[in-house]
Formats: sequence, structure tokens, C-alpha cells
Amino acid sequence: MNGAHDCGGMHGFGPIAPEPDEPVFHHDWERRAFALITATPTLWNSDEDRYACESQLQAAYLTNSYYHNWIVALERMLVKHQMVSADELRDGKTRAPATPDLKAISPEQVEAFVQSHRLPAPQPNSDPQFAVGSFVQTRNMHPHGHTRLPRYARSAIGQIARINGAQRYPDTAAHSEAAQCDACASQWVYSVAFSARELWGGEAPASDYVHLDLWEDYLGPTDTKTMVETT
Repeated sequence: MNGAHDCGGMHGFGPIAPEPDEPVFHHDWERRAFALITATPTLWNSDEDRYACESQLQAAYLTNSYYHNWIVALERMLVKHQMVSADELRDGKTRAPATPDLKAISPEQVEAFVQSHRLPAPQPNSDPQFAVGSFVQTRNMHPHGHTRLPRYARSAIGQIARINGAQRYPDTAAHSEAAQCDACASQWVYSVAFSARELWGGEAPASDYVHLDLWEDYLGPTDTKTMVETT
């Protein structure tokens, strides 16, 4: 979807000013939020979680801090999958029995739990459609659901730089139930090189390129045989 999260190439946000010696967590609650989200036995996949986060109203998404947005997504998923109710979240009081097949884990068990849930994506049933060096054009799409194709790279011509292997297709996985997710179709993922001028016009530096990891469904063939550079 074209939400506030998809702001690559947009103006008006001011310069990026890295904080010297920036800590991993600025506040104790951020540390606790990270631990809570990491250790929560989930009934959903990472793409569904991303969609819950980016579906906020734009003003809320841009105002919230990084970990605040994480917490918003977690709360939405807990309610959606009936692990807690909205009333329970509001006042912190349990009203219904906990989901019977979910068990709390100790801090010592977190790392093993996370590693055991990183399952490889199933391989596609066909060979990659595009070869390294091929020129492709991205789709012009504006879906209401989740996608990993940025707005600034739509309907753009680029060149396949590398085949990254197969991964679950996020546009489908974000809207699938957990029980169906293991069967979600996987697609080949490519590292695609775009000239900065193809993406942002003649004012962009001629020597700059952007590499994006894109799923096969985002790409189509093109008759172009050279990298497009606007002068």
C-alpha cells in the first residue's frame, strides 16, 4: 500500500542527522518492547506484522517512534488473532482464558525459540524467469494491501545484477493465515540495479545507482538493451 512508511525519494523530511554513538535503545521501555515482541509466540508471519504497522494513519505512523510502531503492530496482531481482547489491552486485566496451545518461555529460551521459527522458504516450481544481465521493467502498481515494491521504483527500467534465491511472496503472505503461510507461494528474488536518473530524472548524479531486492512478480521483460539515463 502507499502508506507513510513508503517515503523513499520523498522531499520534506529534512536532512538525515546520525546521532553520534547512538545507543541501541534510547529508553528502557524500548528494550522491553523489543524483548516482548521477540519472545511472543506468534500466530502470524513477518509480512502480516509489517502490514499491521504500515496500516496506521499517516500522522500516527510518522509521529510515533520506531519501537512505538512495533508495539502498535503487536497489539493489533494480538487482538486480531484473539490472544487478547481490546478491553484487556486497554486496562491490563485478563477476561478470558489464555490460548491453550501457547506457553510462556523463559529469557534463556528466547534465542532457541527465534532460531527454530526461522524456516526456509520452499523453492519455486520453475527456474528463474530472468538471468543476470537481463533488463526488466517494474510494474506500475498501487495495491491496497502489502507490497515490498517501493513507489519510487515503479514502472522503472533496471538490470538484473544478482539472483538472491527464493523467498515467500510478501504481497500474499501478509494476508494469509498462519496455517496457510507455510504453503504461501515462494518466488525468485533478484537484486535489480537502477540508475538514479531512471528513478529521479536528470538532476540525479549520472554515476549513482540503486540496487533493490525485488520479487519476480514485480518485474516484466522489456525491449530496452541499455540502462536508461536521462540527460
